[in-house]
Amino acid sequence: MERKAVEKLGFSVERLARIKVKMQQYIDEGKIAGIVTLVARRGEIAHFEKFGFQDLETRKPIALDTIFRIYSMTKPITNVALMMLNEQGLFHMNDPISKFIPDFRNVKVLVDGGKLETPEREITIHDLLTHTAGLSYAGDLDSAVDEAYREAEIWDPKINNQEFVRRVAHMPLRFHPGQNWFYSVATDVIGHLIKILTDRSLPDFLDDAIFQPLGMEDTSFAVPPEKVDRFATLYGLKEESPLGIIEKTVGGEYFEVKVFHGGSGLVSTAEDYLRFAQLVLNKGKLEGVRLLGRKTVEWMTINHLPQDLLKIIPAQDLMPGFGFGIGFSIVVDLPRSAMLGSLGSHGWGGWASTHFWIDPSEELIGILMLQYIPSGTYPIHMDMRNLTYQALID
Repeated sequence: MERKAVEKLGFSVERLARIKVKMQQYIDEGKIAGIVTLVARRGEIAHFEKFGFQDLETRKPIALDTIFRIYSMTKPITNVALMMLNEQGLFHMNDPISKFIPDFRNVKVLVDGGKLETPEREITIHDLLTHTAGLSYAGDLDSAVDEAYREAEIWDPKINNQEFVRRVAHMPLRFHPGQNWFYSVATDVIGHLIKILTDRSLPDFLDDAIFQPLGMEDTSFAVPPEKVDRFATLYGLKEESPLGIIEKTVGGEYFEVKVFHGGSGLVSTAEDYLRFAQLVLNKGKLEGVRLLGRKTVEWMTINHLPQDLLKIIPAQDLMPGFGFGIGFSIVVDLPRSAMLGSLGSHGWGGWASTHFWIDPSEELIGILMLQYIPSGTYPIHMDMRNLTYQALID
């Protein structure tokens, strides 16, 4: 961008260039293969840069329109879709999920000593939206609940969404609904709930209700053949290499998709995701298209966790200084977050280190796209945030 245009948006050109220096350092040190960074303010792009390679083996440079696996950055989109249905009066937040998915009627809580007991109350839709339902993620945690998830093979690519949710509903809960916070497959259950409420597949509904209206042409659950050359290779930490290949751009799970996970399944580009983030910053409207009401977006982007649960998040080594809204982390204690920013800013990240945030008080959006697993290996999103804010001069 021209210098005057960047300065008009309230940035120092020289200071904003520090993002380029730091991102290039990650490339030069062999930590990350390729990165795309984007900063927008007041509805205009101030910074949009690319670094490194889309694929190291072929030395194919990364491009501004490279397609990335965004993993959990799918969650805010799925939650926006559900809130669109809430605005149509199709459900209430305090409805038990069993009203729509009967498999959840007989769920049990696993308590100390391995005993199963009846929940003190049913899981509500609000519990799912805020990750306070008691579900888990079948990760590598050493707990009886996670072991049960793994034994149930909930991530079997041969099963459909209905079977995925059925298996989850037969797993024990980590805690009584509403009494704790634990990041989980709850948004995947929400994805299936959308199918039930609309009688349409999740991909079809998202495409018609969100992607097409917003002009998000490269956001999807699958990579079509004509776009494969723009799909980035996935790298990560492996025993033989700190930058090992996890998944190539052909033959992976994004080509013959059978299970559409509302919590992790989408691919997208930086510009596409900017359009979604701008919709949220604009309180539900983009370029004459309104998907949500202003009060709905305001409700989604405030902290929904009570004070006692806010203490749990940093205890799990997650997001100190942050609360949680509907699909977004929310800055509630700026000093404790250890990053520059603003109270009330909100965003989320993905397993392959993608990240975005929205700062209403500064009318600012930041987007970081790369493909490195696991997220958090490097403090790259903290660097991106700090280097963006230090460049503000108005």
